[in-house]
Amino acid sequence: MKIRKATERDLERLLEIYEEARIFMAENGNPNQWGTSYPEKSLLIHDLEEGCSYVCTGDDGQILGTFYFRIGDEPNYHMIYDGKWLNDNPYAVVHRIASAARAKGAASFCLEWCFSQYNNIRIDTHRQNLPMQHMLEKNGFTLCGTVFVEDGSERIAYQKN
Repeated sequence: MKIRKATERDLERLLEIYEEARIFMAENGNPNQWGTSYPEKSLLIHDLEEGCSYVCTGDDGQILGTFYFRIGDEPNYHMIYDGKWLNDNPYAVVHRIASAARAKGAASFCLEWCFSQYNNIRIDTHRQNLPMQHMLEKNGFTLCGTVFVEDGSERIAYQKN
């Protein structure tokens, strides 16, 4: 597997992967985190323009997963409840990580790549997203507490350093 920046040509495939991820989450007890339409196409276009959208490809070049990665402050992480961050050092954030339905190990590969780029990572997920929580813990992330995202909904926050 390889990681590269996403391009506008990848947009339709990214939308397909996110649709597969929403179905998977709903089937695994987490219908609310991304609902029926998140992330919207306009947000993915913004991610592309910002240069923070990445894809994971197989050896054949097929896109197996996607994620948002940015080094820098995340306003939603300024306040953490029921715990604390592992440190106050500069960090990178990962958002909207998703893999194709049959892409075993792609999400872990993406997280490993992120950590190789910057060794202090923060990420959050929905309390009902048990597969994601398991995957984060398997990849060395520590549960740090609770944060709230733009729409006011609760997320559990993880960090790896």
